[in-house]
Amino acid sequence: MCRKVFLFLLLASGLCVRAQYSGYKLLTDANDFKAKFTAASQKTNTIKSDFVQEKELSMLSEKIVSKGKFWFKRENAVRMEYTTPFQYLMIINNGKIYIKDSQKENKISAKSNKLFEQVNKIMMDCVNGSALSNPDFTTRIFEGSGSYLVELSPVNKSLKNLFKNINLVVGKKDYAVSKIEMHEPSGDNTTINYINREMNVSLPDALFAIN
Repeated sequence: MCRKVFLFLLLASGLCVRAQYSGYKLLTDANDFKAKFTAASQKTNTIKSDFVQEKELSMLSEKIVSKGKFWFKRENAVRMEYTTPFQYLMIINNGKIYIKDSQKENKISAKSNKLFEQVNKIMMDCVNGSALSNPDFTTRIFEGSGSYLVELSPVNKSLKNLFKNINLVVGKKDYAVSKIEMHEPSGDNTTINYINREMNVSLPDALFAIN
């Protein structure tokens, strides 16, 4: 079960390391972006959004597309609910993780496994805006016409076994993350697009309750 949950977390959070990206150019001075990104993140208390996830497996010719709903509440609470083509629920709340599918449910402490805890931190960093300060990654920032691309390359050996790199696409208007791309050494890729986002709306604590 732990393996199943761990693989699920990899789905729920660059084309190659050190790559250039079509439509983007490398920022040699990213201080202005970092300041605005941090300021916008600090003002974000809640997020409510739909999402579309695309999974590309090297062994399959077609993408696996999933859809669902996403909620975030500061501090450290996430609810990710897959609705299509299957039902799957994950809640992360202060280091505790709750997983439920059509057959069973499970509760796990992220602190029970160091690597598991790191993956949990990555997911939180991506949605609460603290990814730029994570010491487990080196960061490069690229600028496009309507967005920025933040490339996170792992320096931690255990994370290098999981990710080639993680990219965040950040809008220029609101400095919010609209897309997360996760690229694995195996060649498998996962992209999560956040759509119909609502920021700083009222969200009940019950959404994130782990009983």
